[in-house]
Amino acid sequence: MPTLTRLIIVLAVLACIIYAGMLALAAFVEPRQAEMTIRVPSEKLNPKPQKP
Repeated sequence: MPTLTRLIIVLAVLACIIYAGMLALAAFVEPRQAEMTIRVPSEKLNPKPQKP
């Protein structure tokens, strides 16, 4: 049983470290806002009708 307990404790510690890292990233990293322009070809907006 001690090895199972040790495994669970190690997994819990790893989960806490990962959770703390995610919290640190969310708290300290600010996203940059930038304007984005995407050109859409007119063929995609106005498709030509298919001939039978």
